[in-house]
Amino acid sequence: MKRQLNRRGYLEHVFEGLHLKLNDLQEKAQDLENQYLFKYNIPSYPRPEIHVSHLKHDTDRAGLRGIKFDHGFKNPFNGSLLWWSLVVGPDEIKSAEKRLVETTYPDRTEEQVQSQQSFLWKFATSQAFSKTSRLGSYRFTFPVEELLRAYSDQFCSGAQPVMRVLKTILYKQEVVYAVLVHSPASQGLFSGRPLLPDDPNSVCTYKDGCFTWKSEAMCGTHRYTLVLRPDEKLMEAEKVTSRHESYVWDNVAIALHVDKQDR
Repeated sequence: MKRQLNRRGYLEHVFEGLHLKLNDLQEKAQDLENQYLFKYNIPSYPRPEIHVSHLKHDTDRAGLRGIKFDHGFKNPFNGSLLWWSLVVGPDEIKSAEKRLVETTYPDRTEEQVQSQQSFLWKFATSQAFSKTSRLGSYRFTFPVEELLRAYSDQFCSGAQPVMRVLKTILYKQEVVYAVLVHSPASQGLFSGRPLLPDDPNSVCTYKDGCFTWKSEAMCGTHRYTLVLRPDEKLMEAEKVTSRHESYVWDNVAIALHVDKQDR
């Protein structure tokens, strides 16, 4: 584990080459005094599988001017990584909910299917699902396939980009699972990091223009508890009557390696 301050002055605890699920993260970070990560009175909540086909890049007015001046995207601090994040909106939440219920209760009757009410959106309270950004008022959104195709043309000489597990970053309340995308020509530079797995139990995988994110903690503040009704084969969100607990929340970041900012 590496401890450092990022350029915005926030403390980071970094676990290189790993995507640590919460149980593993708690074990690796047990020496830290983190008031959110080590809370065990959190109400039950879902861990859905979310399929994402679009990425976003948020910036402020200065960043917008830089993008216009440079006719494209680059790291404004002369770094080699250009950061994007997953676009998770109502459609992605709806499909994730359908997938979660079908996986939990695979043999429902048509009547039970019709009885199921929407509930997953009530848990999607973290910044990962917010329409607004902490990074600025301007947002660029592209389909994953389109962005990777442009990256392939500009940085990979048309070859398929390589994806690897970059790191897990723990902030005070946020957990970031970072994925590295790089050119095959940079294999030697990043060979020490594992390839992004194809294991369905992994936090993040990629296939056919779609990132699959298995969220470990989707709530910023827990106002609901997940209720399973196996007799009726239903899943529900029930309001918590006690104190609303804050816990860590997670998200996925995609880092494109833009070697020497060449375009």
